Amino acid sequence: MAGDPPDLSNGRKRWILAATVLGSALTFIDGSALGVALPAIQRDLGAGPAAAQWISNAYLLTLGALVLIGGAAGDRFGRKRVFLIGVAFFALASIACGLAPTAALLIAGRALQGIGAALLTPGALALIGANFPERERGAAFGTWAGAGALFGMVGPLVGGWLADHADWRFIFWINVPLAALTVVVALKAVPESRDEEATGLDWPGAVLGISGLGALIWGLTAGPDLGWTHPGVLSGLGGGLLLLIAFLWAEAKEAHPMMPLTLFRSRVFSGINALTLLLYFALSGAMFFLPFELIRVHGWSATGAGSAMLPFAVVMGLFSGVAGRLADQFGAKLSLSVGPMLAGVGLALLALMSPDAGYVTGPLAGMTVLAIGMTLAVGPLTAAVMGAVEPGHTGVASGVNNAVARIAGLLAIALLGVLLSAVFVAGVDSPDARAQLGAVMAGGEAGVSARAVDAFHGAYRAVMLACAACAVAAGVIGFLTAPGRVQSAA
Repeated sequence: MAGDPPDLSNGRKRWILAATVLGSALTFIDGSALGVALPAIQRDLGAGPAAAQWISNAYLLTLGALVLIGGAAGDRFGRKRVFLIGVAFFALASIACGLAPTAALLIAGRALQGIGAALLTPGALALIGANFPERERGAAFGTWAGAGALFGMVGPLVGGWLADHADWRFIFWINVPLAALTVVVALKAVPESRDEEATGLDWPGAVLGISGLGALIWGLTAGPDLGWTHPGVLSGLGGGLLLLIAFLWAEAKEAHPMMPLTLFRSRVFSGINALTLLLYFALSGAMFFLPFELIRVHGWSATGAGSAMLPFAVVMGLFSGVAGRLADQFGAKLSLSVGPMLAGVGLALLALMSPDAGYVTGPLAGMTVLAIGMTLAVGPLTAAVMGAVEPGHTGVASGVNNAVARIAGLLAIALLGVLLSAVFVAGVDSPDARAQLGAVMAGGEAGVSARAVDAFHGAYRAVMLACAACAVAAGVIGFLTAPGRVQSAA
């Protein structure tokens, strides 16, 4: 991104950064806490594996499809205004989730949360981009990521403790006072900014995007249960692909597209978004399936599984700002090649845990190496994307990159769920293999054999190795496309 941000004092910029961190913390805490609480939610609401996937996917679907509109809306109507609307909407949706009596209503509430996140997430990044000069953005983005990791550190512990000792619904109620604090800080400290040339919002593109992604992900999620030749599955997969092709066609024809295809003419922008897709595919898949492995195979409590995430959060929280400043000084190429490759090594270590491993011999090393890799990559990645676009496109650029990251998570849970199911079924080799997989993931003791638990461990290992391969591939793309120094224009 280029352009002249307002001349603000360091104290004012710190308050702006605090507002963006607090708003983003709504999503950081929710996502990390829900991962370790998901087995308990399955048990309490009687949700099977497909429903468990949709509790995550419904949120990622609306976020991934609408975050582009959120970024463009901020550019047009005011980044501060749209950010605050997103915070308020997320809080109201959290209340709906906290009151949901069934899995179906919880899934609906999660979809509403995704709409709020689609407004506040690109808004947070665009506010940083609009108010910090270029030489300070890497450090600012790194600090934002690091503070988010600290909030994320609280999430697994709180989510695990609530699942074990209280009520997982409080995960959603926590968002209400946090949202109120965000609104107060933002109203007092954040100046309004917008792109004076922005005109329209691409609602046809949003409809095509969410419809295409929804149909495709439904087909991938339902395939293992209904069979890949089932008419509904084939319709979902085929229809989803056609709708996504129509989305790209519409974006090419739209006067004011929510995803301007011209942005991808930049080699840096295209490369870093490809890196984002692979890296967040790996991270999202690992974080979704790791708690099931620790709780169902290793026999840990939900609180114990939450503690396994601590090294990741501590390393990112303490060192993300440092990583961002290093990238500001030396350029992003080194961070965006070494970081994802280290993340791949960490994921491979998590894959190789034995079923009887303790904390030190189990997740500690893998999570620490994964955290170092992600710390090196996250701040420079965001700064490189923002530096690859023309002036005035901060909201759109952050929206595209966030959409890529969320769609990566959506695809990871669906595609890796297919891999998990296939490897598990092959390992059990039983007519009721799918039922046994559901019992293992839901924590049912009756009818779950030692062979089924062993098969789940083998399927988990295959999933994590696939994640590791994707992270290493992201590092290769970073080496080939990342700038030596963060650019100021495409």
